This record gives sequence, structure tokens and C-alpha cells, in this order.
Amino acid sequence: MDIAAAGFGPQGFGVVEALLDDTTCDAVAAQIDELPLTGAGSRQLLQYDWCRRLALSVRMHSEIRERLPADSVGVQCTLFNKSASANWLVALHQDRSVPVRGKVDSLALIGWAEKEGGTFVKPPASMLRRMAAVRVHIDPCPLEGGALRVVPGSHLLGVLSPAEAQRICKVVGEHVVPVRRGGALLMKPLLLHASSKVATASQRRVLHFVFGPRIPPFGLAWQYAV
Repeated sequence: MDIAAAGFGPQGFGVVEALLDDTTCDAVAAQIDELPLTGAGSRQLLQYDWCRRLALSVRMHSEIRERLPADSVGVQCTLFNKSASANWLVALHQDRSVPVRGKVDSLALIGWAEKEGGTFVKPPASMLRRMAAVRVHIDPCPLEGGALRVVPGSHLLGVLSPAEAQRICKVVGEHVVPVRRGGALLMKPLLLHASSKVATASQRRVLHFVFGPRIPPFGLAWQYAV
């Protein structure tokens, strides 16, 4: 499936097959290996110059730029580093928390939390619909490599309770999305998704970039804006 066919239309996801070349993947992998991680990932990669440069390059890529609003900026990059020694599954969910500079007083905003020294909040669906994620795969992610499972079209249904999510998944079914090295999975935050454990000895490093409007609503400000 290519992004021209799927994009962010009724399915809510698409794939860019060759976002980064092998040389760039090697360089990014080397930067990841130098990160002072205490676990298998981090939510705060936009603090690093190399990641900010990559976020800008991703946003300006022709197949990404045409799917994002003109005022989009990179607001977060999260590393997910799965391997046989650091392996986990992710239950069906929507991505609802976003990183902001600080708290503001608004009844529309819930779920305030501190994570890795940053402030996160759950905005309403109206704001999340203006956002998009680009999951850049530094390693190949075949079906058995913990590839994301998505529920097509679920992003159109707003914020869902766990019970509603399970019901919709049973009705619609899941679609597994393998991605090549250097490729990217594009998705809307409200798209229901999950992933299994890595079933091979290979590593699966993914940089999950989030893009949002340059000026967010409700008096919010981004922690980072690239």
C-alpha cells in the first residue's frame, strides 16, 4: 500500500516505502546507539540537534509534506527500540497525550502528566485530528518483527473507551503493516493500533515523529516546534 492510495483518507494510515536511504539509516542508528537511555526508548529525542534536523527533513519530504497541513511542525520524537532482550507488546489504543511547554487552565484539557521531565496533556479530538505521526523505521520491520497492527478507519470515530475500541476492532478487524528499512508508516493519532512482541532475534528501532499545528489551540505551547 502506498501513501498515494491510502494517505490519511478513510483508512487513516499509509506507507512511504523509501523515506531514508541506507546511509542515512546507518547514521541515525549510530546516533541512537550513543543515546544515554535508561530503558528501551525515550520520548524526548527532539532535544538533540541531529533529531531536529531529521524531523525537518521528514516534514519537507515530498510524500510527507503533501499530507500535512501547511502550518505543521514537528512537536515530538519518540524512540521505540525493540529487540529480543527488550521486548514487549502494546495493547490496542489511541495516541492521545501530547507534549507541551506547561499547564494551562482549560476544561477541554485532561490527563495532565509529567514524563521524562516534560509536561503532557490529552487534548480533545478536535485538536488530535489536526495532528499526524510519521513512524520512521531504522531497521526492517517484517510481520514477525513487531509490526504495527491498525484498525482501518477508526480515527474517524473520535476518542474511544477501551470497551468501544475492542468492539470496533472485532467488527472491522486489524491490518498488519510491515515496513522496510528506511520506510515510514504515516498515521493519525486517533487510529486504533497495537503491536506484538518481536518474534525474531533482530532489532526494531522506530523513530515516531508527531506533527501538529504551529500554534496549538486552548492557549497551549509546544515544548518543541521544528
